Amino acid sequence: MSVMKNTSQKLVWEQFYGPNLGYVYDQYEKYIENPDGVDPTIKALFDELGAPPNDTPKPNPATKTKAESSPSAQTTNQPSISKVVAGWKLLKDIRTFGHVAAEIKPIKLKQQANPGSPEDLSFLNIETYNLTKEKLMEMPVTWLWEDAPSHIQNGWEAYQYLKGVYTQTIAYEFEHIHDREERKWLEQYIEHKQIDSKQTTNQRIKLLERLIQVDSFEKFLHKTFVGQKRFSIEGLDVLVPMLDKLIEESGKAQTDNIMIGMAHRGRLNVLAHVLGKPYELIFSEFHHSPNKDLIPSEGSRGINYGWTGDVKYHLGADRDVKDAPNHTIHINLANNPSHLEFVNPVVQGKTRASQENRELNGFPKQNKQASLSVLIHGDAAFPGEGVVAESLNLSKLKGYDTGGTIHIIANNMIGFTTNFEDSRSTKYSSDLAKGYEIPIIHVNADDPERCLDVIIFAYEYRKKFNKDILIDLMGYRRYGHNEMDDPAATQPQLYEMINKHERVFEKYGHELIAKKVLSEEEAKQKQDNAEKNLKTIYEKYMEEENSKSQTPLVSKIIIEGIPNINTSVPNNFLKTINKSLSKWPEKFSVYPKLERILKRRETVFAEGNKIDWALAETLAFATILADGIPIRLTGQDSERGTFAHRHLVLHDYKTNEAFVPLHHIPEAKSSFSIYNSPLSEAAVLGYEYGYSVKAKEALVLWEAQFGDFANAAQVIVDQFISSGPAKWGQKSSLVMLLPHGFEGQGPEHSSARLERFLQMSAENNWIVANVTSAAQYFHILRRQALLTGTEGARPLVLMTPKSLLRHPLTGSPSSELSNGHFQPILEQEGTGTKPEKVKRLILCSGKVAVDLAVELEQLPSEEKELLHIARIEQLYPFPKKEMNELIGRFSYLEEVIWVQEEPRNMGPWTFIQSNFSEVVQKDLKIGYIGRPKRSSPATGDPVIHKQEQSMIIHDALQFEKGGER
Repeated sequence: MSVMKNTSQKLVWEQFYGPNLGYVYDQYEKYIENPDGVDPTIKALFDELGAPPNDTPKPNPATKTKAESSPSAQTTNQPSISKVVAGWKLLKDIRTFGHVAAEIKPIKLKQQANPGSPEDLSFLNIETYNLTKEKLMEMPVTWLWEDAPSHIQNGWEAYQYLKGVYTQTIAYEFEHIHDREERKWLEQYIEHKQIDSKQTTNQRIKLLERLIQVDSFEKFLHKTFVGQKRFSIEGLDVLVPMLDKLIEESGKAQTDNIMIGMAHRGRLNVLAHVLGKPYELIFSEFHHSPNKDLIPSEGSRGINYGWTGDVKYHLGADRDVKDAPNHTIHINLANNPSHLEFVNPVVQGKTRASQENRELNGFPKQNKQASLSVLIHGDAAFPGEGVVAESLNLSKLKGYDTGGTIHIIANNMIGFTTNFEDSRSTKYSSDLAKGYEIPIIHVNADDPERCLDVIIFAYEYRKKFNKDILIDLMGYRRYGHNEMDDPAATQPQLYEMINKHERVFEKYGHELIAKKVLSEEEAKQKQDNAEKNLKTIYEKYMEEENSKSQTPLVSKIIIEGIPNINTSVPNNFLKTINKSLSKWPEKFSVYPKLERILKRRETVFAEGNKIDWALAETLAFATILADGIPIRLTGQDSERGTFAHRHLVLHDYKTNEAFVPLHHIPEAKSSFSIYNSPLSEAAVLGYEYGYSVKAKEALVLWEAQFGDFANAAQVIVDQFISSGPAKWGQKSSLVMLLPHGFEGQGPEHSSARLERFLQMSAENNWIVANVTSAAQYFHILRRQALLTGTEGARPLVLMTPKSLLRHPLTGSPSSELSNGHFQPILEQEGTGTKPEKVKRLILCSGKVAVDLAVELEQLPSEEKELLHIARIEQLYPFPKKEMNELIGRFSYLEEVIWVQEEPRNMGPWTFIQSNFSEVVQKDLKIGYIGRPKRSSPATGDPVIHKQEQSMIIHDALQFEKGGER
């Protein structure tokens, strides 16, 4: 028996030579090392046939006898291994490349090719693999496909079946996923038809009704508000029923929140039908819009009385859907500016905030199934906007993981007027996701039932693996970028086809009529009913509109200034907390150098000692936690601190185990989160903003590695943080910590671009501060924390120090923490003691104030008496009352000088100058001392920097030689 088996094996191996034999040897080496490391079908061959022989001669086809060539000479009823491997590769290629042949585009121009070479469909032809139907029929399916459905018996049936699965109106890409279990689950779900939900008759009729509703709404707006922009959904109508289905599936799993982010395209339809925004309100927003001929591409002002507001297709909404007797699912569509994809991290941050329980100390307890994020992307923006990649990179990081986002690319196959071959270098707009091992499903938007199957599939995958998944919803755009555009000017052939293309509700309706699900008359009646309903609602709205006068709308911006809040903390309580912060587990080995620094903190409450910046921050955080306010702090090096000063996370230098002292102080009543962020600004800052919007009770802080890193997140600052209250009434108390100061380190990392934040300051939209002492930092953090969740909540933009972190003049005695409060204007000790002698008032902010204080010590007493120095610690809201009181004390004042280290066209000067005019007497000279106007913030030569800085300080303190430079 053994001899017969060996003979059979040898005959099989003799049929296998050349490159194919090399492939088998390579696979066998992997098999020997790890039998489960090769494909199951290859493993099965080696299990049965053993090793390929090393001495197998290459057969000469010319000398083969007829007997040697016969099937019986190879083995009885057994194809050669070369054919089996070819069959296996055929099926694998169908799985891998089936999307290329799939019917996923509703409209496709003949000359329209994807970037790269023309489509190669040879993988579908069995001849490509030197196979025939007969050879495939000889192969048992288990040799090619381990988990084939029971009704498939051989290779030919497997080929036909998989070709049908992978080349229809749904196509899949998941070969880039490394995890075998995950790939196996995807294959089984797809190939065993679990993705086919088999809609019932009633479900099909409801789907048709929804598509009619979506289409009728767009047609009505198009006809009623001629020429007004709405960025219609037409061509991707099925997006609405897909979201409906997702909400339905989420409710079954008791999901509490669905957070949606999307740009303009289709937004009004989603607002009306998914978020339940009344038609009347949408009509009102159209009715009151200005003439669009006078407004640039993205613009309309919406209802715009007395405040900024926003265009109707940027607005968000909330809706509660009761989907079970004891369960309600909350749906939120985030407000979105025209900077398309920048809402992505904002939505993810809101999602994380809604998943976390922050009521106990330690890290928050996260429930990833409690909240789900859905991001709807543009097909040009997804590969084009860098914030997309930044946001995708957050998906598996411990500080940002939300258990997976469902991404949908609303694929119009065009960006504004740019064809896709001009807007990306990849085959599909979704290809970016492959680098993050995200499964991709392409689906034809003209096949509504399969689109619903896909959204269910996406939800099940996310629930199973807590990972992102992407749906490439491939459709078209019926009109131009907006409804004023004539797209035929730039895409004539495409729009000739679109104009002839049947609308999706019509196409689906005809399919249902053909299947006798409903009659043609019933379908027509449903369409008529939808149109009549819209007309009735509009006519009623117009009657009510004409019978009332317009009442100006007022935004919910903050009218009042910052309330007085007691931020002091009893000294004994601070001592107790400080003692707790100096403890760690007995066997925990703190890095010796760091241990000495931390142990020194135990003595800071002794008389004459001062609390430094880092400890003041830690004590502020500890007392905030004791007040029951959660804290979240992130940044690229926030655990240790960019400047090695913070050390809120300790690491055992022997085991690398981490320990967070703030998690173990008994006084804490809420959670403390701290994470080192990835090297990202836009996505991370957007994420923290979103988190702060949702977690209104928490103090959320983002720290830039250097202040100018905020440059890379300017869109988030401009479009969300600074203007969110005025545009959307959206509150946030986010803190931005931006290291700022000119220390000879070059043009970068000197300036946090303070002038930009001051330029955007209006309507009490935020607080901008540049503090110079540990106590001031302690109190402003505590004040910000106590403002969270109140009507006075607003962001805080805080310039923070670098070299000053360890400067002795920035330390504060404990009494200033226990008895003091935040002071918008901080007066320099040793100046202004004789008001009648003061001739020059020097005003400044930030690090230059400490430089002045150092040099002041060298001045003779009689020169000091001529000067008074005051630091404006809070630049916005500008402290006018305090400034009036300050100036009023000096009756013989001759001039007020503003001193700064930033160039004249940067820093606070321009802002200060405009505010001085309201508080300084007209006959009082106002001067400037600082660097001249520059295009770059700072010099790259440290020697020149020191010379310039010295001249600024000298000129400021020498009254006789004062004046402008």
